[in-house]
Amino acid sequence: MNRSLVGALSALLLGGATLVGAGAAPATAAAPDKAPAKASAKAPKAVDFAGTVALSNCSGSVVRTPGSADSDPALVLSNGHCLESGFPGAGEVIVNQPSSRSFTLLTASGGRAGTVRASKVAYATMTDTDISLYQLTSTYAQIQSSYGIKALTLSDSRPTQGSAINVVSGYWKKIYSCNIDGFAYRLKEGDWTWKDSVRYTSACNTIGGTSGSPVVDPASGKVVAVNNTGNEDGARCTLNNPCEVDENGTVTVRQGINYAQETYPITKCVTTGNKINLNLAGCVLPKP
Repeated sequence: MNRSLVGALSALLLGGATLVGAGAAPATAAAPDKAPAKASAKAPKAVDFAGTVALSNCSGSVVRTPGSADSDPALVLSNGHCLESGFPGAGEVIVNQPSSRSFTLLTASGGRAGTVRASKVAYATMTDTDISLYQLTSTYAQIQSSYGIKALTLSDSRPTQGSAINVVSGYWKKIYSCNIDGFAYRLKEGDWTWKDSVRYTSACNTIGGTSGSPVVDPASGKVVAVNNTGNEDGARCTLNNPCEVDENGTVTVRQGINYAQETYPITKCVTTGNKINLNLAGCVLPKP
C-alpha cells in the first residue's frame, strides 16, 4: 500500500520538495513531470476534482455504473485498505457492514462542496483486488441538486496498455498524469495478492494519501481503476514494496513504480438499486 501519510510528508520535507497550500489537506507534493502526449482519435476530456472525495486517511470518488439510476443511493469508491476498521485480512470479504463515515465532496477546482455520509460498507476486500464501496445516505440526484456535482462513471471494459490516465487525489487535491505501462499478472504485497493490476509509467509518482484515488481515462472521462500501492524501497513482496509475479512464478521488483486495481469487474456485480450481487453472471469479485 502507499506509504503512511506521516511517511509521505517526511519524505517530501527531507527531499526538499516545495509544499503548497491544499485547503483542508495538510500539504501537497510538487507537480510531477507529465508523460509525453499521445496521439488519440478522441480529444481528451478535461479531468478535474468534481466527484472526488477526501477521506480522513485516503482519497476516493462518488461513482456510478453505466446502469445506475439517478434515484439510486450513491456509492463512494476507495481502497479496501482505507477502511476505518483497518486492513481486511487475506481472504476476507466484507459486505453490508454498517458505517456512518463522512466524506468531503470536492468541486471541480478542488474546493469543498459539502459533506456526504455513508450508511454502510456495501463491499470491501483486499483479496484479488483492493477496493471498498460505501453506500451513501444520499442519492445521485440529491447530491447533484444540493451541490451541483455529478458522479464519475465506472468503465465497463478493461483499460488499454499505453493509454493516458489521470490519478485524481481528493486528499491532496492533486492530479497525476501518466500512461498505463502494462499489467501485473499477480501483484503481491505482504499477505495480499491482487490480480491483473495496472502498472503506471514513472510520471505517476503517487504518495501516501493518494490511496483510493480514481484513475480516469481522459479520452472517455470514465474511471478505469483505483490507485492503491507502489514499491518504495526496492524490497521484494513486503509491505509497501509490492512485487510482480508472472504466470511462470517469476518475480520482478520495480522500485519507484506505482499500481492500481481495475474497476470494470465492479460493474458486473451491481444490480438494480445499486445493490451488490456477487452471484450475478460475470461477477468475479471474491465472495465472503
